[in-house]
Amino acid sequence: MAMNEDRRPLIAHVVYRFDVGGLENGVVNLINHLPPAAYRHAVVALTEITDFRRRILRDDVEFIALDKKPGHALWLYPRLYRIFRELRPAIAHTRNLGALEAVVPARAAGVPARIHGEHGRDVGDLDGSSRKYQWLRRGYRPFVTSYVALSRDLERYLTQTVGVSPERVSQIYNGVDARRFFPAPKRRAIPGCPFAGDDLWLIGTVGRMRTVKNQTALARAFVMALERSPELAASLRLVMIGDGPLREESRAILERAGRAGLAWLPGERDDVPEILRGIDCFALPSLAEGVSNTILEAMASGLPVLATNVGGNAELIEEGKTGKLVPADDAPALSAQIVALAGRRGEARRLGLAGREAVERKYSLAAMVARYQSLYDHALGRAARGAPGDSGEQGNGTERCAE
Repeated sequence: MAMNEDRRPLIAHVVYRFDVGGLENGVVNLINHLPPAAYRHAVVALTEITDFRRRILRDDVEFIALDKKPGHALWLYPRLYRIFRELRPAIAHTRNLGALEAVVPARAAGVPARIHGEHGRDVGDLDGSSRKYQWLRRGYRPFVTSYVALSRDLERYLTQTVGVSPERVSQIYNGVDARRFFPAPKRRAIPGCPFAGDDLWLIGTVGRMRTVKNQTALARAFVMALERSPELAASLRLVMIGDGPLREESRAILERAGRAGLAWLPGERDDVPEILRGIDCFALPSLAEGVSNTILEAMASGLPVLATNVGGNAELIEEGKTGKLVPADDAPALSAQIVALAGRRGEARRLGLAGREAVERKYSLAAMVARYQSLYDHALGRAARGAPGDSGEQGNGTERCAE
């Protein structure tokens, strides 16, 4: 365990699994960009920690994996209690329902501030209607001192459905590193990609290929777009980055339609900024979202975004100004928008540049980090003057990025 001589407050970030994903990417960005002199960090994963940990650039972060089996973590409570007692964090920050139960041993171990973040819908509760999940959150409510909701949609869920007092909820959007994700003057060739001609128009997506992300809907929409407008076969191409069970399902859809040669599915890649600078349009066909990091990264890269109207997507995308929204799991509607933008490339480019401007104005990484630091400081009763105080039982109200 970590030594306790360092007097900087320690934040224990508790997640279900530390692997490639939007939630985990947000933890990485936060740890890498919070001022090192302000806080120390530890990452506690109830299941496993993968090589994704290498994205954290600081060398003073401790990683603890508990190898939890499916089901309730009650049998892990004694071990979590000992971890919290030995680490002595000032803040335990759990994220999503899968890690929420860790607030119980955190409170028992005397962790003064216990923050819980809601980053997106649960796979088994895409519309938030599950009474079971609502009651679970209500049951853990007394153990949480304050909450973070990544979207207004999730904020409403916490306050109106779960019954959390609004003053205990802070709404903080994800931020994107606009220095890492930026537009290219013209589309760049993606290493290994067979589609590089200036006459081509590439629509792409990036993410874990799992049910909630619904990439098969994009594969179907791509096939439908070519059926609607056969002339697009000369220029329209599909790029699908990521791995998971839907990768082979998507490939099968394309093969059955005889369109596999017009698509590229290379699996997981670690050069996402270069991927985004190598496509012309970004698509996200998810069944549910919190606040999508990949949408923000695509906007920062100057891409028009086609996305489903779920979760926080409509909060990020200005319909007709930075992208287009379609109903969830509606491949025909998605295909119609693909055809429209592929046929109006100038309009698509204008949407993308407007998205970049929106990122610079509203969704900067610096703004996100500043809001989390304010939340952490307030939770410890350390307001702007640095005065000591209580453990921050009431949260700090709703925060939003500047409009």
